[in-house]
Amino acid sequence: METGYVEFDGTALIELLQARDEQAFEQLFKAFYKPLHAYAFVMLKDETEAEEMVQRVFVTLWNKCERLTIESSLKAYLYRAVRNECLNYLKHQKVRAAYRVYYRARPEGGEERADDRLVAGELRVRLREAMDQLPPQCRTIFQLSRFEQLKYREIADELGISVKTVENQMGKALRLMRVKLSEFLPLFVLLLNLMR
Repeated sequence: METGYVEFDGTALIELLQARDEQAFEQLFKAFYKPLHAYAFVMLKDETEAEEMVQRVFVTLWNKCERLTIESSLKAYLYRAVRNECLNYLKHQKVRAAYRVYYRARPEGGEERADDRLVAGELRVRLREAMDQLPPQCRTIFQLSRFEQLKYREIADELGISVKTVENQMGKALRLMRVKLSEFLPLFVLLLNLMR
């Protein structure tokens, strides 16, 4: 078996990955798993979660390798992907913590109650339903902005539309969300602010 296909930052390795070359992928995994795990651990301070973030990056890389477009080096791409996974995880933890604080601070609050979990589940269902009612482009823009944390300019570039269109569509999405999720408005506003 041939070892050392190419340099890890070379375009040849990217082409091998795009061709779904398993040996190239395995070589990349072996070379970068440990340093990426160490990088994720510095951000998360949790061995298991750091491992999970790095594995997610490699699974995603393999699943979309045929459509892979890397403008910088492959190494920079991997580190940025791990960083984004870690930031998303930390943001999710922050949302969960805010949810607990919000419900414990309610007048009847104090103890975390079973119905709090039901409310959170109901919010998720209603959020999904509200998003399903958005026009396709509006929904895509909302998801890119709030769940993938892209700036309006990045969304405009990705979708080939103007920044003004992105702003208008986001305004439309937020207006509908406020109406559809009026019962959950304090928590919804809190979540939106945390997702910025």
